[in-house]
Amino acid sequence: SIGFFFSFRRSDLLRGIATEKSAFPEFFRNPAKEFRRPPSKMIVCVAVVGHQNNPLYIQSFTEADDALKLHHIVHCSLDVVDERVNNPRKSGPTLNETFLGLLYPTENYKVYGYLTNTKVKFIMVTTDLDVRDADVRSFFRRFHAAYVDAVSNPFHVPGKKITSKTFAESVSTIVKSFGFSSAI
Repeated sequence: SIGFFFSFRRSDLLRGIATEKSAFPEFFRNPAKEFRRPPSKMIVCVAVVGHQNNPLYIQSFTEADDALKLHHIVHCSLDVVDERVNNPRKSGPTLNETFLGLLYPTENYKVYGYLTNTKVKFIMVTTDLDVRDADVRSFFRRFHAAYVDAVSNPFHVPGKKITSKTFAESVSTIVKSFGFSSAI
């Protein structure tokens, strides 16, 4: 009998849930929870970080429970940006170049960076593991243009969070069009 290995109650089987005595690991009880991967080819988070590493704008484009993880990824990427800015010879792109490229990959994400002339940092987190640098550069150019429009508002206080609805809508439009057109 298989009863010695698995201990199920009939009601649990009907609901598809194993009891705590079950030998099934979490994956078999809830595979979506264990191996939930983000959809492919999309931006899941963008951020604007001030020259003193203060967050000016962070927007996640995923479920709410992933937002904290993405904020942590953005925060960790600031160390890589600082390293590249302070040690330009060791880290690839020259100091004059605003596109910092791939900051670091994780298992499910790739994190890219961009640095403006005023030392404001743009961070993008994407699930597309085969993204082209040309697409990312195009995204950052469009994102930078939207940022310039937002901070050019006479009612915006420099160094404070960006709360403009127009900026949020522009960012949303740019994110949705990511990967479909590399021209500005």
